Amino acid sequence: MLIKIALPKGRLLDTTAALLQRAGWGLAGYHRKARFYHLKSQKFPAVLIKIFHEKDIPVQVAVGNYDLGICGLDWVEELLVKYPSSALAKVKDLDYGKGTLYMAVSRFEPIPAMEPIKAKPGVIRIASEYPNLAESFALRNRLSQFSVFPVWGGADVYPPENADLALIQGRTEAEVYNYGLVPVSKVLDFSAYMIANKNSLEEKDLGKVVASIGDKLPVDGEKSSPPYAIRMVEMPTLRMDDSALRIALPDGHQQLPTVQLLNRVGIQVDDYPSDAGNRRPATNLAGVMTKVIRPQDMPSQVANGNFDLAITGKDWLKEHLYQFPSSPVKEFLDLKFGAVKIVAVVSQALSVKDASGLRQLNIKGTVPLKVASEYVNIADKYARDKHLGRYRVIPTWGATEAFLPDDADLLIENTQTGSTIARHKLKIIDTLFESAACLVGSTGIDFASAKGKRIKSIIESLSQAVESS
Repeated sequence: MLIKIALPKGRLLDTTAALLQRAGWGLAGYHRKARFYHLKSQKFPAVLIKIFHEKDIPVQVAVGNYDLGICGLDWVEELLVKYPSSALAKVKDLDYGKGTLYMAVSRFEPIPAMEPIKAKPGVIRIASEYPNLAESFALRNRLSQFSVFPVWGGADVYPPENADLALIQGRTEAEVYNYGLVPVSKVLDFSAYMIANKNSLEEKDLGKVVASIGDKLPVDGEKSSPPYAIRMVEMPTLRMDDSALRIALPDGHQQLPTVQLLNRVGIQVDDYPSDAGNRRPATNLAGVMTKVIRPQDMPSQVANGNFDLAITGKDWLKEHLYQFPSSPVKEFLDLKFGAVKIVAVVSQALSVKDASGLRQLNIKGTVPLKVASEYVNIADKYARDKHLGRYRVIPTWGATEAFLPDDADLLIENTQTGSTIARHKLKIIDTLFESAACLVGSTGIDFASAKGKRIKSIIESLSQAVESS
């Protein structure tokens, strides 16, 4: 009987690979430079093994797509706190990848503690990658009014201007202090876990696979958490001043072209990109506050008034507007860098050339077509617009190519050249639209106000720089 196992990429990859090597699995290609997501095991040749983004693994195991998985307990509990009756079982604490989820406040609060935060009038704002655990914490602590802002990452930068609390991951309290935050509550201690689908435990013989790890724990040579030097985050003096112009800058691979564009119009940004992980770079513009956040989060952050301008991608703006068509955020300027295509992708083994062929393949509609994507709303609109019949969108957090052909029928993905798609034996059957970096802002900007005039001046300067490049 086929056994399917999901293994993590990212933070747990190296130690998980070392563990499975000690267990004699004989995995080829499980390392940080892996070019493919399907793995072979010499010890268990009949086992299907695949690499996923860690956050996707509990979901894949819970729905029965995979019998076993390895991921952090934090993501397991994030799923279970919302779906406590899901078919997910904790099999073994693997005793590595340890950390803690802390609820934290800014150290710049007058009294950096939980009780003063709870006593604040109005809505308590919580930012986190773990929205379900954040909501559970708020309910347990009887916060009378609260709002949870799900973010893709970097939740530590949101307090105090854009959130009152942040639920974040850290290996030590010192790491939390390093972000300029003070931990006020320990929410969860976690480590890597082997998990299983409950039905698979009853119906399949998973004992040999689980037992192969046996006494191989803890993994020899795992690095302990290093001591952290406290980087005291300096807060702009204008942080509580509504007249300050607030600009969100992207993290990741868009940082270099962003800073190059800003430099061309005379805007200097210090320590960006930052080797030290500084998410509050200073600029040479008086009255301007900048933060570095994920491009995925920018449209919603502009819409809720946390930023005046942001540099994100057209893809993430569309993703936001497809979900919230009346959202008060719009594109002001195409920045013409970071170009990608948003495409529909299927397995090369599938005998379809376009969406029409896919529709014909699903004509009976007895089983929903599975559409995997980081762009949940774009994927949903595409499936509706193309009349693909019954379908189900599967949210992913990266490594989306891993889902085809076993766990999805169609991907909605971004690509520059298509080479990665082809390498994974996939093919593009449709191009939805082309995306690039863009400057977005609120639809409610008053360009006659002092701040509005500054925003207009920045837009015009950037427009001239883009046109002349």
